[in-house]
Amino acid sequence: MGGPHGGPFLLFHVLCFLLTLSEVGSQNSKACALWCPPNSSCVNGTACRCAPGFISFSGEIFTNPLESCDDINECGPPSPVDCGSSADCQNTEGGYYCTCSPGYEPVSGPAVFQNESENTCRDVDECQHRPRVCKGRSICINTQGNYTCQCPPGLEFNPDDLRHCTDKDECSSGEHRCHNSTICVNTVGSYTCHCHQGWVPKPGFQDKQMITICEEISFPAWMAPPGIKSQRLSAFFERVQEMSRDFKPATAKKSMQDLIGSVDDLLKNSGDLESLGQSSKHVTATHLLSGLEEILRTLARAIPKGSFTYRSDDDTELSLVVQEQGKGNVTVGQSHARILLDWAVAAAAGESGPSVVGILSSLNMKKLLANASLKLDLEKLKETYESPVRGAKVTLLSAVSSVFLSNPNTEKLDSNVSFAFTLHEQPELKPRQELICAFWKNDGNGNGSWATSGCWRMGSGNGSVTCQCSHLSSFAILMAHYDVEDPKLALITKVGLALSLACLLLCILTFLLVRPIQGSRTTVHLHLCICLFVGSAIFLAGIENEGGEVGTRCRLVAVLLHYCFLAAFCWMSLEGVELYFLVVRVFQGQGLRKLWLCLIGYGVPLIIVGISAGAYSKGYGREKFCWLNFEGGFLWSFVGPVTFIVLGNAIIFVITVWKLTQKFSEINPDIKKLKKVRVLTITAIAQLFVLGCTWVFGLLLFDPESWVLSYIFSILNCLQGFFLFVLYCLLNKKVREEYRKWACMVAGNRYSEFATTTSASGSSHNQTQALRPSESGM
Repeated sequence: MGGPHGGPFLLFHVLCFLLTLSEVGSQNSKACALWCPPNSSCVNGTACRCAPGFISFSGEIFTNPLESCDDINECGPPSPVDCGSSADCQNTEGGYYCTCSPGYEPVSGPAVFQNESENTCRDVDECQHRPRVCKGRSICINTQGNYTCQCPPGLEFNPDDLRHCTDKDECSSGEHRCHNSTICVNTVGSYTCHCHQGWVPKPGFQDKQMITICEEISFPAWMAPPGIKSQRLSAFFERVQEMSRDFKPATAKKSMQDLIGSVDDLLKNSGDLESLGQSSKHVTATHLLSGLEEILRTLARAIPKGSFTYRSDDDTELSLVVQEQGKGNVTVGQSHARILLDWAVAAAAGESGPSVVGILSSLNMKKLLANASLKLDLEKLKETYESPVRGAKVTLLSAVSSVFLSNPNTEKLDSNVSFAFTLHEQPELKPRQELICAFWKNDGNGNGSWATSGCWRMGSGNGSVTCQCSHLSSFAILMAHYDVEDPKLALITKVGLALSLACLLLCILTFLLVRPIQGSRTTVHLHLCICLFVGSAIFLAGIENEGGEVGTRCRLVAVLLHYCFLAAFCWMSLEGVELYFLVVRVFQGQGLRKLWLCLIGYGVPLIIVGISAGAYSKGYGREKFCWLNFEGGFLWSFVGPVTFIVLGNAIIFVITVWKLTQKFSEINPDIKKLKKVRVLTITAIAQLFVLGCTWVFGLLLFDPESWVLSYIFSILNCLQGFFLFVLYCLLNKKVREEYRKWACMVAGNRYSEFATTTSASGSSHNQTQALRPSESGM
């Protein structure tokens, strides 16, 4: 740095020079000069040298005592010092050094250097510093040797700190562009446009967007199902149309309550709905369930966020939860059912508004779903019961609960849904019965049925059943009673019926062609066999209702079976009457005439069937079998007459056995006891099977699980034709002779060897006919 040049300092140097001048002359001329200033060194007695980094006015060496050594500014021009780019030169007393410019730092080497070759300065990214140099939501932008702070759209700088950005309220400032059908809601850095309460985005728009356009929620259109003729149903949908015209989003809760009340009234006072066929009832139920789900889903979006529960006077319950989309599980419960699901499955794809989870439980819906079919996994059940399962009879044990979400596509959910259903009946499960979790499945044609695919039972207890499903629909707990086919019993039935048909055909041919046995009893036997033959043939060919739908064919089969079996029993009763005339009143007449026999045998069952069909035609046909329906006591149109005939035949049997005992004693007073017992046994067996007393086992068969009675009843009745053939043909001597005669004629042999026997039989026959033409010859 340069030395001082003021006046006092100069005077001081002059005085020093005069004081030492006198001494100079006496000293050696080579002595060191004593007047060299600071930052210099003595060269000789008359000159001084400035230290490195310093210089005098005269140069490095000077002789003027008034000069001084001043600092050289190496960093100033025209200095040859070059620190390089991005570096600054720093002058020091007698020297200098180089450092990186602000915003730069050396990559390697020391922070202080002397020339460009040692320079490793590079730009510093201040935006990576911690703590951040730009505060809040401001954005840091790095520049060469510096940085700048910027605010993102929707934010502005804080006047007190230009590095700190604060939110700009576009809604209050009027800078938003929300449609007038929406409400502007400010957010940090932006804003969104929300639909008004009771409004929804128009098709093609989403809620809570800057371009959202909304429209008022409207009551969904709901018309009566096509093809269903019902005044009650038409009146209900007229009421729905009135509700649609009067609907206001502000009264959405009241509209839902009125709708539930109207449905309860329809199902409680069903009127002509009761007269609909099962298929029409199921179509109506499918239409009601799907329509209620759609309407409630729509109206729920018009109510404020939160929970809503309503219970009608008929115990129908609606529970709703409406809230913004979120994570985690949600539980919706009521007295009939509870549901647990993940919120993620509740929202529809691309939907940004509130999500809806709801459940509607109805006890009255069971009226329309009664006797509905159940689709089963037959292969799995076959493995379980080790026999083919032909179907199941189901009983509803809980309310029908329909679950609906904002998301209408619930056929396959990302996560399973858990249910807990309250049982309104506590069944005692028997063999081949189980509780199942079922749902009402729409077949795509408007009809529906119960199904179990995608649902399984987790457990049960304390009057409830827990289930899990991978989809949503209308659910209920069913008790299924499986119809497990017994292969052995089915084989016995088919083989026995085939044998019985063959034997009955032989009996019919025998009664028509064998002249020696013609008479009133033979007429009874003939028509009895005809009725049994026709009934057994129809039974074997058409008893099973494979389609499960009770149609015209199945009803016709049931009517014919009803008539044929009643006719067979009537002819059985006439057999008893003939037996009574033969044994008890043998000397008082020949019994009833043929005309009266036919009128009674065919007319009485025709009257019974006609009255039954006219009174309740739907009593014919069942889901599994084409037989009489058990509902409403319709089975008594068959069981009543059969019981009367069986009891009447039993009384005739007792009287006959008693009279036979007396007559055998009178006619054969010297007969041995063994022979008498044999004759009575044969007669008793004939009466037992011919007069149909084996049906007593059928009348006692109240419990379907009594497999012993089932086997006995099936074997005895399937072989009834065989028993008739043995009793009326093979045990009849005249018939056996005719069979021998036919056999010989077929074989081409002469009949001479039987002439004596035939003559004797003919005389015996003539004697018998004089007493009773219808004598069996047993």
